[in-house]
Amino acid sequence: MLVRVEMTAVTPKLTERDGMLISVNAYIFRWKSMSDYDPRLIAPTCLYLASKVEESTVQARLLVFYIKKMCGSDDKYRFEIKDILEMEMKLLEALDYYLVVFHPYRPLLQLLQDAGITDLTQFAWGLVNDTYKMDLILIYPPYMIALACIYIASVLKDKDTTAWFEELRVDMNIVKNISMEILDFYDTYKIDPQRGIPEDNISPVMNKLPAKA
Repeated sequence: MLVRVEMTAVTPKLTERDGMLISVNAYIFRWKSMSDYDPRLIAPTCLYLASKVEESTVQARLLVFYIKKMCGSDDKYRFEIKDILEMEMKLLEALDYYLVVFHPYRPLLQLLQDAGITDLTQFAWGLVNDTYKMDLILIYPPYMIALACIYIASVLKDKDTTAWFEELRVDMNIVKNISMEILDFYDTYKIDPQRGIPEDNISPVMNKLPAKA
């Protein structure tokens, strides 16, 4: 069970709400023993903890109130404040009390400016948003995810960034592997063209990428 991330898409800057949702997803992905507990309780607990870390505290009693309001008489969601507080301690232990979450947004903006393609900011920002529906942030450094999103955006928007990538001297196999994973996600879940990359735009990029290294 993943918390759906609907982050700011109009203005490419992080809001407090965005930071909180990013942390929620990261905590869920990091929790390796999540299957031992009820995901219906894990999700609001991650939200509760992330809201405190991001200094946008959501009170546990409000979480319980809205869970009951949304889920009505469904016994599966009859959690109390003490349930969230107890699960919070288990979550902290599972995360080894490491609550810092680094994200690709800052390097994305810096790299786009360095490449002189700031007109792709909105598009690349949306791609980064969607990477939080995957586990890429646990596998690759944030700046590599940012580079992969720039790579996809530049191909789809017909921007030649070959020389710029060569100057960076990054491992393009890794960049392309990340790009493949992002595009595989779009292809697998058939993202709505109004909210993600249109399906007919995926094939051209896929054809330019080699098999995974």
